[in-house]
Amino acid sequence: MSPLALTLVLSAAVMHASWNAVVKAATDRAVSIAAVACAHAVGGVLLIAIGGMPDAQAWPYIAVSTLIHYGYYLLMFQAYRLGDLSQVYPISRGMAPVLVALGTYLMIGEDLSPVGWTGLALVTAGIGLLALQRGAAHSSPRAVAFAGCLGLTIAGYSVADGIGVRVAGHPLAYMGWLFLLEAPVTLAVLWNRRRLAGPVDWRVFRLGLIGGALSVTAYGVVLYAKTIAPIAAVSAVRESSVIIAALIGLFIFGERPWLGRMIAAAVVASGVITLAFS
Repeated sequence: MSPLALTLVLSAAVMHASWNAVVKAATDRAVSIAAVACAHAVGGVLLIAIGGMPDAQAWPYIAVSTLIHYGYYLLMFQAYRLGDLSQVYPISRGMAPVLVALGTYLMIGEDLSPVGWTGLALVTAGIGLLALQRGAAHSSPRAVAFAGCLGLTIAGYSVADGIGVRVAGHPLAYMGWLFLLEAPVTLAVLWNRRRLAGPVDWRVFRLGLIGGALSVTAYGVVLYAKTIAPIAAVSAVRESSVIIAALIGLFIFGERPWLGRMIAAAVVASGVITLAFS
């Protein structure tokens, strides 16, 4: 992975952990998620204005990724309702690198070098340690189950988007339509919230828009990186965001223990460096 690609993906990792923290901290997570999807849709309009229409062969991947993202938002809501950031985030994000590596290997024959696979193993092992620091095995079985399903959706859309953006002709066109098609999430959540719970808390919505702006930027950066670096390596390095999530949990949400999390974060960092030099 080139220095440019590594810098882009690490920046995206910081933004990604931050917007997940915004959703977790929200007093109304459904409204916060609706705001994130709204920011995606607005960003999509801007990207479409620049990139136009993707090539026809990209549309199946856009359709698959869009449907997976709908499930992703639903699972995120349930997972953060039942578990906390340092539990759900490492489990869900930790599953993705190995699944993505296997998926891209089976689907398009994209392979990593032995050193790259070593780095991938270190990243995954470190993320697993971070998940266990919170006692995931003894926590709510439903929280762990939702986090696991969330990890499957992350791997699914990562593979679909990694291939789709390469055949789209213009990366911005692919990203734009993918983001725009998240608009139904916002409409469905806000309509359902007003019908069942009364007026929408627009303060939460505005804060969610900030998270959405971070999410749009982070995901766009990652999609671009997948055009200049191996998909599996990009997905693995992006999961270094668990380090940021652990720090947020430690210093902002007051989660403990701190020592084990820092050791696990160091394992993840060593995996990132190994991948960068593979």
